[in-house]
Amino acid sequence: MEVILAQSAGFCYGVRRAVELAQRLAASGAPCAMLGPVIHNDHVIAQLEAQGMALCHSVDDLPPGATVLLRSHGEAQAVYQALEAGGWTVADAVCPNVKRIHQIVSEAGAEGRVPLIVGTPTHPEVAAIAGWCSSSVVADGLESLKKWLNEDESRRNLPLTMVSQTTAIPAQWESCVEFAKKVCTNLKIFDTICNATYKRQQEAQCLADRCDGMVVIGDPKSSNTKRLFQLCRERCDAVVRVTSAAELDPSQFAGMSRVGITAGASTPGWIIKEVYDTMSDENMMEIEESFAEMLEKSIKTLHTGDKVTGVVTEINPTEVCVDLGTKHAAYIPLDQLTDDPNAKPEDLVKVGDEIETFVVRVNDQEGVVTLSKKRLDSVKSWDDIEAAVDDHSILEGVITEENKGGIVASVRGVRVFIPASQSGQPRGADLSQMLKQKVRLRITEVNRSRRRVVGSIRAVEQEERNAKAAEVWENIEEGKVYQGVVKSLVSYGAFVDIGGVDGMVHISELSWSRIKHPSEVVNVGDAVTVYVLSFDKEKRKISLGMKDRSQDPWALFTAKYDVGSVVTAKVVKLMTFGAFAEIIPGVDGLIHISQLSDHRIEKPGDVVSEGQDVTVMITAIDKENKKVSLSIRALIEEAQAAKAAKAAETAMEEDAVVATADGAGTTVAPEFAEEAEPAEPAPAEAPVAEAPAAPAEDAAPVETAPAAEEAPAEAEKTDAE
Repeated sequence: MEVILAQSAGFCYGVRRAVELAQRLAASGAPCAMLGPVIHNDHVIAQLEAQGMALCHSVDDLPPGATVLLRSHGEAQAVYQALEAGGWTVADAVCPNVKRIHQIVSEAGAEGRVPLIVGTPTHPEVAAIAGWCSSSVVADGLESLKKWLNEDESRRNLPLTMVSQTTAIPAQWESCVEFAKKVCTNLKIFDTICNATYKRQQEAQCLADRCDGMVVIGDPKSSNTKRLFQLCRERCDAVVRVTSAAELDPSQFAGMSRVGITAGASTPGWIIKEVYDTMSDENMMEIEESFAEMLEKSIKTLHTGDKVTGVVTEINPTEVCVDLGTKHAAYIPLDQLTDDPNAKPEDLVKVGDEIETFVVRVNDQEGVVTLSKKRLDSVKSWDDIEAAVDDHSILEGVITEENKGGIVASVRGVRVFIPASQSGQPRGADLSQMLKQKVRLRITEVNRSRRRVVGSIRAVEQEERNAKAAEVWENIEEGKVYQGVVKSLVSYGAFVDIGGVDGMVHISELSWSRIKHPSEVVNVGDAVTVYVLSFDKEKRKISLGMKDRSQDPWALFTAKYDVGSVVTAKVVKLMTFGAFAEIIPGVDGLIHISQLSDHRIEKPGDVVSEGQDVTVMITAIDKENKKVSLSIRALIEEAQAAKAAKAAETAMEEDAVVATADGAGTTVAPEFAEEAEPAEPAPAEAPVAEAPAAPAEDAAPVETAPAAEEAPAEAEKTDAE
């Protein structure tokens, strides 16, 4: 008869982590208690109690001042709040996979969604999950889910968030998901079955298919063990469940050719070994070669400080599980994998990778080994760092802390001090801004016995800058365009780094407009495009330009304006002899003091001020010297001349007023004044109310001269009125 032992049998990551934490607390000698069994295994609980850890089943039973261990199954949010209110110190051994479900359920509740939990309602893990929201639904299988949804069809329209107990049977979960997808209208699904559980269950099923009998080791209260037993019974007729070797009767397997052994996640390695030893003592089976080799390897003893090589078998958010080929369950905590606080384990290693590590701690009783890749890398790195001093090589590191004298970088796991003067930052700069940044540095001092290493970022930056500067001076030419960065500002311009060399952009070359200070156009740190105006290699000086030469303001001005044009300009500068005004950006004109007003003034400031917009006439353009003369006085005089002309025109219109025939004044248009017929004089004594009678044909002529002489007087009277 041959025996096949499942590779995944025994502690999972979460259980192993919880048991290790419990053992450390028990060994510390300080008052401690576990709130409920840390795992479902009476043997482990009995060991912890023997070491001084109390078992309490409610918060009310906890001893005051004790450190409280929370079990791997998790606790409701209310328990955390009660412990905080009571002042207890909490040692949280909750499985990270379970904590993830707590977070999903809590966020769902905050969003107004209803958590739908697939699992055993009475299981501690499920009860804890439900305790992270105000309302939830628990279904222990497909029939239970159908019943709940069919009782009230309006439930199908509820916003549901679906999660699973970590130890649920995958087939059961998948059937629930498939049905929920068909009938629910607002569903979010999170597959939260633990990968380790899924792998253990698959392996158990495959093993049951191959074997005549199966031994399932685990506590009857363990949901994980119950699932394994149930799955094996579906594939194999002879399945025995035991909690320890004392319950095993090897005669049950008499006559079988192959027997498989698996164990739940809460079963410690020493119980699994006892079961095997018990069956071996009965000489009832021949161990297959592969198992014998595995057992031989398991006898290998590991010691703290050993260098070991293993294969990555599982990656979790906080640690990496490694198969060392021994009986031990080995893992690397994330803080022992890398110094980078932002790194994720899956970005550093992959399942199946071979990895060399350093043994930090060995727990033979529980078969657990803690490894450190960081520490092994540190040992190797000391050799590299010492060699870097001799060959002047450049190393990379991450800034991890700031202190009074400078900053500290982690270089391949080795702590390297960098003085503030060598940080590459200006004097007095806030070095805390460099935390978590990757830097390149050169090692300047190593004292391995004192574990002291000094480095310099500035040295690397200076070398790189010198190399870039040499390249710039090698290829520089007038008119060449560079992308640069503004390094500093002075009153007369800006210094720009064009790649290892600083050039000066004079204030007049920053903009076509007149500016008082470079900060009106650029700031320190700005990325700018510049071109070379001139350079002197011997004096190491470069003159740069920044304003766009294709937009020549003078060409734009001459194309748009001419002598006699009236424009609005802004006064930009006052001088004793006049004022300069900007016509368009880049073109200024001079308003001479004699052209600022139509009367004598003492100084330009008497009539205009800087920043004032004024209307001026262009009186002269010197295209050769690019000078423009402006005048306010010309516009004033032009306006006065126009006003005088209008006044004269008005006077002529008044002179054109003529008398009407009836003595009423009549205004005649000037162009028709000379052609108008003189009105006949009216009779002197003519009645006002009656028309005059017609004279007889032979009547003597009427004297009209006196009336004619009186007409002008009447006309004057009319005008006066």
